[in-house]
Amino acid sequence: MRPWIEFIQSQRLPWQSHDPWGVRAGVEIKVLSHDDETGEASLLVRYPVGFSAAPNAFNVDEEFLVLEGDLRAGAHTFGHLGYAHWPAGYRNAGISSPSGAILLTFLSGLPKRLLEAVEPRPDRLVERLDAYQVSYTGQFNPKFPVGAGRKKLFEDPISHDASWLLGTMPLRWSEAAEVHPTVEEMYLISGETHGNRGVMRPGAYFWRPAGAPHGPYGTLTGNLYFFRTKGGPLSTDYVAPAQSFQWWPKYNPVIPEQLAAFRGETPPGPDCW
Repeated sequence: MRPWIEFIQSQRLPWQSHDPWGVRAGVEIKVLSHDDETGEASLLVRYPVGFSAAPNAFNVDEEFLVLEGDLRAGAHTFGHLGYAHWPAGYRNAGISSPSGAILLTFLSGLPKRLLEAVEPRPDRLVERLDAYQVSYTGQFNPKFPVGAGRKKLFEDPISHDASWLLGTMPLRWSEAAEVHPTVEEMYLISGETHGNRGVMRPGAYFWRPAGAPHGPYGTLTGNLYFFRTKGGPLSTDYVAPAQSFQWWPKYNPVIPEQLAAFRGETPPGPDCW
C-alpha cells in the first residue's frame, strides 16, 4: 500500500533521468507516489523536444493528462488537458512530442512490454479525450457546497474507480469535513486551496487513504483539480471538522520519511514543474 502523502508541492521533487518503471526511453520523471509491492505509480513524465517512440503495448493500465506541451499517438493529438486511459494490452500507434510535453501519468503496476497486443474491453478504453470539450456536471451531491462542477473523464465499469476534473468558483469555502470509503488522489492544476493541511498551490499533490477525514476547504481565486479515486464507488460523508475553516492555515502535512527533505508549502519559484 502507498504511504499517505498530504500534501507536497511537486516543484520540490527532483527530476530523474533514471526511470525504474521504464515508461519510455529518453524521458525524465518525478515520482509523486508509488506502491513498493505492486509497482503502481503516479508520476510526472517530461518528454523532450522531438521525442518519438515506436508502437507498444503494456501489461498494465496507463492513464495520463497533458499538463504542458503536446503529444501525438498515431492520428491522435493531445494538447493541454488532453486525456487518455489505455488499458493493459492496448497497443498505441507510436508516440511523439514535437515540442516536448509534461504529463501527469498513472500506471496500475510495473509495466512490461507485450509482444502481442490484447484487445481491451471497449468500456475501459479512452483513446483520446479533450477535457476542454467535456461538459461540467451539475450539483453531484446535495450536501456539496454550491459553486463547483465536475468533468468526468473515466469510470472503470468493473471497479468503479474514477478520474475527473473539478473546477470551483472564487471565494468559495465549506464548513464541514469529508470522509470517503475510497483512496483519493489529487493534483492541483491551477488556483490555490486553503485546507486543514495548509495552502496548496499549482503542482500540489496528495494521496490519501480511505476513511481519512479532510477539510474543510476554501479558495480565493477558484481552482482546477485533477482527482482519482481507487477502491470502489465514491461516496461522501460530511462530518464535523477537527478545526473550523480558516484562510491561510499553517502548513501541517502528512509526509513519509523518504519525502521529508522535499516538504514545503510555497513553490520555490515561478516554474510550475
